[in-house]
Amino acid sequence: MNFFTYYYSDKIAIKMTRSRPLGRSEAPEIYAIVERLSQRAGLPVPRVYLTPSPQPNAFATGRNPQNAAVAVTEGLLHLLDRAEVEGVLAHELAHIQNRDTLTGAIAATLAGAVTMIADMLRWGFIFGVGRDDEERGNPLAALVLAIVAPLAALLIQMAISRAGEFNADATGARIAGRADGLASALLKLEQAARRVPMEVNPATSHLFIVNPLSGESFARLFSTHPPVSERVRRLRALAL
Repeated sequence: MNFFTYYYSDKIAIKMTRSRPLGRSEAPEIYAIVERLSQRAGLPVPRVYLTPSPQPNAFATGRNPQNAAVAVTEGLLHLLDRAEVEGVLAHELAHIQNRDTLTGAIAATLAGAVTMIADMLRWGFIFGVGRDDEERGNPLAALVLAIVAPLAALLIQMAISRAGEFNADATGARIAGRADGLASALLKLEQAARRVPMEVNPATSHLFIVNPLSGESFARLFSTHPPVSERVRRLRALAL
């Protein structure tokens, strides 16, 4: 699974989020921004995708800069102004530059696999796998594993994502040449995420620039992202 995830991490993330290629004719301004920022960052121009969701959000994925992709949601194209879009895309390019995209995609795949296995264990515990106790093994151990495994996967996502977001914010601000666009965008995205739901696999939530599940109280408790208020505070303190 690790071998497969390494080589196909971008395709897996795109598939899990139901994103599709965004044509240049559909969003020429987005392409112009991505190309200009990529040149500033010294990166190859990534492929651009559109995620079918009214919630404004974005993410980057790929095992290296040569195989990277950036995705924006339909909602982001309608909510943010040009400076804010630049800030968001610079943030995503920063993830590519910092090699966060590989670890993020692998974490998403592993978390999804762990959750799937835990679901199988839970259903096996409910309905039974064999006709007697010897065939069924230890049902209590299976139940504990089914509960603990997803939490362990979530903790891994949290540890990877929280540190990476602060670094990507700072790097993205330098790529864009300004921090106010990203700071303003983060505040808008957080507010929108609380109002507009997003149908997304929870295993991919840490990939996005803001938590797409932040409208749910449980998701806020175990958020894979640092508080937006702290991110904005650090951005506004940057001397560019």
